[in-house]
Amino acid sequence: TDSGGLQEETSALGVNCITIRENTERPITLEKGTNTLSGVDPKSIIDIFHKTSVNKEIKAKKIQFWDGMAAERIVKSLKVFNDE
Repeated sequence: TDSGGLQEETSALGVNCITIRENTERPITLEKGTNTLSGVDPKSIIDIFHKTSVNKEIKAKKIQFWDGMAAERIVKSLKVFNDE
């Protein structure tokens, strides 16, 4: 992908992501191993694709709070605040 939004979605879903750019505005996806930057060189893209699709030992770490439960946490916080 070259999409920052897709980098987030694949991370939340536990799907390997390769970002075909030189940088990302989602560096946590790199830190946690859910995303890999390939740059734009075709050989690099293909090499990284093979490493991430063939090597099933790559285990990405879950990103805290990227679990689709934000609304529930917000409601819970509002209830606590409202009860005070």
